Amino acid sequence: MAGTAAGIVTAIVALLAATLPLLGCVTKDDAKKLVQALEASQPTRPDVLPVMINRTIPVRYPPALYGRKAQGNVTLRVFIDSTGRLHPESTVVATSSGEAAFDSAAVAGVRDLRFVPAARHGIPMAISILFPIYFRHPQAPPVPGDSALRGTPDSGAAHQPAGASSGRDGKGTDSSGR
Repeated sequence: MAGTAAGIVTAIVALLAATLPLLGCVTKDDAKKLVQALEASQPTRPDVLPVMINRTIPVRYPPALYGRKAQGNVTLRVFIDSTGRLHPESTVVATSSGEAAFDSAAVAGVRDLRFVPAARHGIPMAISILFPIYFRHPQAPPVPGDSALRGTPDSGAAHQPAGASSGRDGKGTDSSGR
């Protein structure tokens, strides 16, 4: 339904873009009213996206895949209600890693995620989002194009892959302490 609404809005914008020059000049007030009308026609779009409260992602690296130094990405579609609670029964794998154990671990792990809910005009609202999970083994070679996830000096980012936690020495360790 959201895709249909977006298609209708796109068609309206295209029609207006084509006809407005023929009708004459558009004032700032007219443009502002048009933008407000378009925003009102999309009531399911939040002003503020949900923010994860958990300090770490509670996903466990499957032991059999850890032993093989396997790596993969899973993208889940999750439903977050207006209180920030994730509804695990609505969680589905949007993009599989190709490894059933990674996919299952991702689905099982996100059950404990908590969020500050999305909001529209200051009112909390439910939303469905895509949530990526990255399984990275600390001793495996980097995945091509993955420098931002490794926290390399040139990436400007530090990310903890699924199953990793930061030890006292600052080095990443997995859930088994390795």
